[in-house]
Amino acid sequence: MSVLLSALPAGFMPPSEVRTPPRSSPPSTPANPPALTCPPDPTPEPHPLHTYRAIWLSDVHLGTPGCQADYLLDFLKHNDSEKLYLVGDIIDGWQLRRGWYWPQSHNDVVQKLLRKARKGTEVIYVPGNHDEVARQFDGLAFGDIAVREEAIHVTATGRRMWVVHGDLFDGVVQHARWLAYLGDSLYTLILALNRHFNSIRARLGFPYWSLSQYLKHQVKNAVNYISSFEHAMVEEARRRGCDGVICGHIHKAEIREVDGQLYCNDGDWVESLSALVETMEGELKIVYWTQVLDRSSLTTRKTRRTAATV
Repeated sequence: MSVLLSALPAGFMPPSEVRTPPRSSPPSTPANPPALTCPPDPTPEPHPLHTYRAIWLSDVHLGTPGCQADYLLDFLKHNDSEKLYLVGDIIDGWQLRRGWYWPQSHNDVVQKLLRKARKGTEVIYVPGNHDEVARQFDGLAFGDIAVREEAIHVTATGRRMWVVHGDLFDGVVQHARWLAYLGDSLYTLILALNRHFNSIRARLGFPYWSLSQYLKHQVKNAVNYISSFEHAMVEEARRRGCDGVICGHIHKAEIREVDGQLYCNDGDWVESLSALVETMEGELKIVYWTQVLDRSSLTTRKTRRTAATV
């Protein structure tokens, strides 16, 4: 856990009255004419801070090159909430066991989460399969962050939502761990291609687009797996007396009715760059953060990292 967001144009102004001086008295020129100065550039308006009743984040995968830490930091900066749920796979223990990767931006994310907890946000950490080591601390709190194996969230409209990562309903993870590790290695390779692909798109002026999401949704077996996962999750939520489920794990943001239950998936921060939020009125919606708003802070962080490596 210790390593564990104009002025009006002049053309619209009326012209000033022009007076012609009398002929008998030629216009005088001041000894020291005032210097011509350009008006200062208008200060850009800051981006507003959105405040929600609750925010759900999952599958951040800190500790991997695929983690979109800069986007997440920008999201955390511009979005606040009364409750913040970290729905698993926040830190990727699987990848960290293979080789240590922890740049400054990943540490910045952890510090930002801890700072939100200190400032009054109720932060609930529900571990997933990649950070399952934290499940042994169920019921404890670290740095004002409460660890829970699962949670129940009641929306402003009275809906009881079961909050869980979802890996316990993944047959591959539960019964063929070796296959899950193999799939994770292949997935890491696809994410690397995704980073290079979007780097080229950015140079050409195109917005972020997930190649890995596109490939995943073209595979019939993957689509069938996602559908089976959704049905299993809502059925368990019904069995627990809840009105729906909020989960992560499969990296596909979604809000829809499944078998009469509300199924919500908050997506991820390696592919879709998404979060689930609840407004103060109780509306649940998906927020995508595919563009960094505060470019100045991003540049500052990159400069600091470059200086640290010199």
